[in-house]
Amino acid sequence: MSETLTPAEAWRTLREGNERFVSGTSIHPNQDSSRRSELVATQNPFCVVFGCSDSRLAAEIIFDLGLGDAFVVRSAGQVIDEAVLGSLEYAIDPLGVPLIVVLGHDSCGAVTATVNAYETGEMPQGFVRDLVERIMPSVLTAQRNGVTTVNETVVEHVKQTGKRLLETSKVIATAVEEGRTAVLGVCYHLGEGKAELVSGLGNV
Repeated sequence: MSETLTPAEAWRTLREGNERFVSGTSIHPNQDSSRRSELVATQNPFCVVFGCSDSRLAAEIIFDLGLGDAFVVRSAGQVIDEAVLGSLEYAIDPLGVPLIVVLGHDSCGAVTATVNAYETGEMPQGFVRDLVERIMPSVLTAQRNGVTTVNETVVEHVKQTGKRLLETSKVIATAVEEGRTAVLGVCYHLGEGKAELVSGLGNV
């Protein structure tokens, strides 16, 4: 599918799927045995969803997708590390995916922990500390912009994450420059199920 979809068409497909999910009219496409058989030897996803690991944020469900539609990468607070970057670059080349969606959500625990660390000066223990350290630049930017609530900070973190992908990965930056890929920031609202576009990098 990615061979025929532009970044704009890929986003429209995701948006329409989310609208079905919100309205309770999901069609659960590409989830039957014939689709499974089609994908044994190859995959051709039309989007990457790089989202938070939160259990309420299942990409295939909230965008009404099926097998082979989305290349999904998840980490708590959609934190970027080397494994995430390698996964995303693999989706761009060789898979040729035309759209990366950075997906955050209301009441994100990782962002909440980082805001708390900023306010109290106390860092969490173990590897959660690593998550907080990686999210902290977004929290600092939000604070400088007068943003103090967790949900508004999530929006800033989604925007900053998209920018950071392009700054860190030459593969992604080149694909965006050449119009082969776009990077969109999206925030998911837990109550209504709506995925709201908050930022865009590239031609969509």
